[in-house]
Amino acid sequence: MKTLFEEIKASIKNNYNQDRSFWRPVLPWGGVFTIKAGRKAVSCTPLYVEIRLKNTCTIDGFLMLLYVILNENENFPRELSLHFGREFVDCFLYLMDTYSFTTVKLLWIWDKMEKQQYKSEVHKASLIIDLFGNEHDNFTKNLENLMSTIQESYCSNWRCPTRVQEDQQRTININCGGLREFSQRIFCHGAPPFVVLNMQHWKSEDLAYVPYYLDLSDHKYLLEGATLFNKEEHHYSAAFQIDGHWMHYDGLRNVNLILLNKPPEFLLLSSLVYIRATEK
Repeated sequence: MKTLFEEIKASIKNNYNQDRSFWRPVLPWGGVFTIKAGRKAVSCTPLYVEIRLKNTCTIDGFLMLLYVILNENENFPRELSLHFGREFVDCFLYLMDTYSFTTVKLLWIWDKMEKQQYKSEVHKASLIIDLFGNEHDNFTKNLENLMSTIQESYCSNWRCPTRVQEDQQRTININCGGLREFSQRIFCHGAPPFVVLNMQHWKSEDLAYVPYYLDLSDHKYLLEGATLFNKEEHHYSAAFQIDGHWMHYDGLRNVNLILLNKPPEFLLLSSLVYIRATEK
């Protein structure tokens, strides 16, 4: 039986120009998880019959990219297990390959997210979890052990009460610095298998001009994918590479995985995802 990743790769080879889409939906927006309640569940208060997920695009694109990353290099599942836990990685891959898409989202929500990062409410017999917000708050900030970096800054004024400052972050933002002199930012736990750069909503057309590789911590990183933001719909999607082809994933569409000939238009570039090149 082929994995989901193998099915996607096969669809690229067998695609005709007039049919540029994947054969079945991948990670559709939202989700419903039905609870099989036993006899004792009648005494539970409240009694949830199902869990409904809303606005999951803030994690959907990154979950799809994470799945691709774990399948691109045979060493990545072992390396990511050091940060995420082996049980999480094994369960994540199993759920994706068995098309258990709502369950894989719940795995991320309950295993990696903090309660204050999403809203939940009980409506009749349903527990509703709403992930409306920012993808960096819901995903990349939860990669503390993986993405944690540290940087020192120095003020030229010797009398400055905070002349030397130490800044630790869980995300990598691409923006301008201040008037202070900054040292090189380094990873707290060594070079990670992949890095996510917060691009602060650049235009998606700029995807054609971003560097395809980076040199970080004496390692070379290759561009694997990106997340995109639709400002009018307040909606995130993602793009990633497989076998030299770009694919666009958008869980809100009926056909949510298609081959791209050029970067998507009218979308903002939210994140860039780079994977560490295999050392030879």
